[in-house]
Amino acid sequence: MSRTTAPAPADRKDGATAPAEGLGHGLKQRHLSMIALGGVIGAGLFVGSGAGIAAAGPSIVIAYAISGVLVMLVMRMLGEMSAANPASGSFSVHAERAFGSWAGFTSGWAFWFLLCVAVGLEGIGAAKIMTGWFPGSPEWAWVALFMVVFTVTNLAAVKNFGEFEFWFAALKVGAIVLFLGVGVLAITGLLPGTDAPAPGTSNLTGDGGFFPHGSEGLIVGLLASVFAYGGLETVTIAAAESEHPVQGVAKAVRTAMWRIALFYIGSMAVIVTLVPWDDKAVVEKGPYVATLDHLGIPAAGQIMNVVVLVALLSAMNANIYGASRMAGSLVSRGQGPKALGRLSGGVPRAAVLVSTVFGFGCVLLSYWRPDDIFIWLLNTIGAIILVVWFFIAASQLVLRRRTEREAPEKLVVRMWAFPVLTWVALAGMAAIFVLMAREEGTRVQLYWTGGLTLLLAAVGFVRQKAAAGRAA
Repeated sequence: MSRTTAPAPADRKDGATAPAEGLGHGLKQRHLSMIALGGVIGAGLFVGSGAGIAAAGPSIVIAYAISGVLVMLVMRMLGEMSAANPASGSFSVHAERAFGSWAGFTSGWAFWFLLCVAVGLEGIGAAKIMTGWFPGSPEWAWVALFMVVFTVTNLAAVKNFGEFEFWFAALKVGAIVLFLGVGVLAITGLLPGTDAPAPGTSNLTGDGGFFPHGSEGLIVGLLASVFAYGGLETVTIAAAESEHPVQGVAKAVRTAMWRIALFYIGSMAVIVTLVPWDDKAVVEKGPYVATLDHLGIPAAGQIMNVVVLVALLSAMNANIYGASRMAGSLVSRGQGPKALGRLSGGVPRAAVLVSTVFGFGCVLLSYWRPDDIFIWLLNTIGAIILVVWFFIAASQLVLRRRTEREAPEKLVVRMWAFPVLTWVALAGMAAIFVLMAREEGTRVQLYWTGGLTLLLAAVGFVRQKAAAGRAA
């Protein structure tokens, strides 16, 4: 198979090799490793996890562990398919190979839409931090600056994207490791320069106990934690432009377990052990700032603002990259405007520009129509990541058996206990969909995302039928 494309519809029957997309291969293994590491550390972890802690209390650790197991299974399945067939379209390519072009069209364009809206949201978040540091400066100017910087970065050779992400990820990883180290010392009473006594289990068992809001609180925390894991998929998109795509994606996926356990579950355990879960600062300031303030760490708020800014800018950079590569891959498979797939210097520059323009348009909507159109955009992307995960699991069920028959040597990464754990993952996703439908705060998101998914599926199915008719 080509390193960067899915087979064309006819190729899926005879196993012929599809033409290459022509993308560059400028990402080194160190880039891919740090993209994988940085992918699990986002602003959702640094700030958004506060709402989950307020809802679930100390049981947020269990919520993150459950959702962590699910995302670990998803990444193992995606890693198996991506190592066997590295492609810049990642799961969209695999869905097309498994079920037809309608599935690749649906999952690919839904994910592109998610990333473009996310770019706008991250730009707004980063601008708010900057206006806090520079009072009186307009938010739109900061957003425009960030958009220009990362558009230029992504228009250049892919190695520039890799370098940005390498250093961004290094800063995020360093910050989270330092936080965990400080937290462990504080928990054991060994942190120098602080008079705060070791908390023991008082914050875990007191004030309502480990489950202060019962199972309902755990459910809300679980839903909040699921969407914090978004971003891991980028490494399988980037792998297609690395020097050694098969080895790179295999290594990244194999280390997913300890990354999830250390960064997410470990962080939640440290926070709820050190700080009372109902402390208002956990939501108002963010759990990490609240923890550092509780320990009397000087300038904790500004330190974490720098880290959050880096996380937001890193996410902007990665999402522009991911959106452009997904769009380019879709176009190369005949599922979008041809102009969007044109390459220059191995980079889909038209796709980069369209993706950033769409993202900047979302920023403008947040100013012009914050109460209707922008809220609609937010609700529409609410559950897209779950839709993507569902396509990944369903595709792996089909492609694993096909690969075992046709090219078993390509299975350099294998899903654990196949097909049992694949079905377990699908059941877990179905359960989350049901829980979202039960909760008032997520029900609207589920409906809007479902509507977008059905619309894309209908368009993709019509296109597939039309293409089959022309071929006949």
